[in-house]
Amino acid sequence: MQPMYKTKLITAMGVLISGMILTGCGKPHGAGGPPPMGTPEVAVVTVQHEKVTLATELPGRTSAYLVAEVRPQVSGIIQKRLFTEGSDVKAGDVLYQIDPAPFQAAHDNTKAALTKAEANLPSISLRVERYKSLLAEKAVSQQDYDDAAASLQQVKADIEYWKAAVQTTRINLGYTRITAPVSGRIGKSNVTNGALVTANQPAALAVIQQLDPVYVDVTQSTTDLLRLKRSLEDGSIKQDGANQNRVTLILEDGTKYLLKGTLQFRDVSVDSTTGSVILRVVFPNPKHVLLPGMFVRAEVQEGVNKQAILIPQQAVSRDPKGNPVVLIVNAESKVVQRMLTLDRVMGDKWLVSAGLAPGELVIVEGLQKARPGATVKVVPFNENTTSTNAQPQKRTGGGK
Repeated sequence: MQPMYKTKLITAMGVLISGMILTGCGKPHGAGGPPPMGTPEVAVVTVQHEKVTLATELPGRTSAYLVAEVRPQVSGIIQKRLFTEGSDVKAGDVLYQIDPAPFQAAHDNTKAALTKAEANLPSISLRVERYKSLLAEKAVSQQDYDDAAASLQQVKADIEYWKAAVQTTRINLGYTRITAPVSGRIGKSNVTNGALVTANQPAALAVIQQLDPVYVDVTQSTTDLLRLKRSLEDGSIKQDGANQNRVTLILEDGTKYLLKGTLQFRDVSVDSTTGSVILRVVFPNPKHVLLPGMFVRAEVQEGVNKQAILIPQQAVSRDPKGNPVVLIVNAESKVVQRMLTLDRVMGDKWLVSAGLAPGELVIVEGLQKARPGATVKVVPFNENTTSTNAQPQKRTGGGK
């Protein structure tokens, strides 16, 4: 009895399961499903022209405005160092004193020789005058007169020679006092008292650097330079008058230097290894915040674009090929995909070079609900951003 009971029980369960499957398969589609969705809502911005100041952020390094390497012009023993290392010195301040004794002796010797030569001049001059009057009376020979005249010229030549020698020894004696050639901050001394130095030696005794103002040398690629020239020629960028050469500096820690710099010139030579040119900027540095050799970034103004188009960065996406695209809403409230050409980032926005026209509606929020060809409902995008004119950012390579 038990085997038969088990067989009947299995058969009954199979019939029940088959019935449930058939009932589920026969259920009408859509019964109990989600209710139909309404028109999706998207937030849009209206494209319009804006006036923005364009700037390029370029890397660079600081360098001293003046650099003077202090070297001796005569040889001798350093008697004393007369400055404090790391202090500010003025042009003409005595830095080192070389033992002046041998130079003083040489100067005194040349002065004595000059005095001796000048002492011979009166007697030789009188002799020539007497011989000249006696020569007319035939009282002396022509040879005697010529010898006296030659002696006079020799004495005059000796006097000039010793005058020059006295001047030379005076200069050399003055060179024993090594003075600062320029005003600025002096570094460490490379010699101590008692050291022997030689004239025009290759090693500097010390280095003086003028730190107010300072130079900032930045590099700009020739690609950016050519692009800027084309933009100026076609009128898409205009010069900003007096503000055109004003430069903002960003320090190594990311903070902005408080004082503005002035662009001096662009170099005319291109570095063949980097394909870039050097731009030299002068910055005031009264508190010596900028030190030679610091790495900095400079925001150099390119000009003013009065017909710029800016859109929020979140409105831009990329297609499978990496090209920047946006979704816009046309006059029929349908979504259309549009490819863009981007120039650079301006704060939290993209500067658009091509692909959009004033008056078009660009979708910023609700992109996940918008598909090309779909009908959408538009609402204004609530934008809470700062002015992009105040903080122009560096040019990026992401746009096409």
